[in-house]
Amino acid sequence: MDKPMPDFMFRGMSFVFKCRDMLRPRERILEEVDIKSGYQVLDFGCGPGSYTKVVAKLVGEDGRVYAQDIHPLAAKRLRQLASSMGLGNVETICSGGPTGLPDGTVDVVLLYDIFHMLSEPEAVLAELHRVMKPNGVLSFSDHHMKEGDIAQGVTATGLFELSRNGKHTFSFTKRSSPAPV
Repeated sequence: MDKPMPDFMFRGMSFVFKCRDMLRPRERILEEVDIKSGYQVLDFGCGPGSYTKVVAKLVGEDGRVYAQDIHPLAAKRLRQLASSMGLGNVETICSGGPTGLPDGTVDVVLLYDIFHMLSEPEAVLAELHRVMKPNGVLSFSDHHMKEGDIAQGVTATGLFELSRNGKHTFSFTKRSSPAPV
C-alpha cells in the first residue's frame, strides 16, 4: 500500500496547484470529459481538490463526486472546501486503493497526475474497473509519463481500452469482460 507524503509536501503541492489553476483553469481540461448533470464521478488521487470542486458543479445536486486521496489532509481540506462552497454532493474517501463504493456505480473516474506514483497500479485499475458502470469512462492525465507508456500502462491489464486521445486527457472505456493479457 502506498504511503501519504509528509504534510509539509502536501501543503507545498497544494500551493503550487493553486497557482497552476489560476494560470490554467481545470474547467478547460474537464471539457474533454463530457461530465453531465447527475453523474457519479470518482476523483481518484484528488489531492487538494482542484478538479473536485469543478466536477461538483458539473454534476449538480443530482450527481455525486467521490474525492479519494491517501492523505488525511486532503480529505480534511476537501470537507472544508465543500462546506465553504456549499457543495453537498462531495464525499471524501481517505484511502490509497479500495474505494468502498458499490460495484458498477461510477460514470466517470478521473485519474490525474497520480498513476506514476502508484506502487500497485494494476490493483488500482482493477478497483476502478469494479466501481465503474458498464459504459464508464476512465479519464487519464499524467504529465510525468510518455504517451505510449500511458496507453500501455492502462490497457495492459485488459480491463480498459483507449477510446480517445484528447489535447489534455486520454479517455479509456471499461471493457465488459477483461481482454486476455
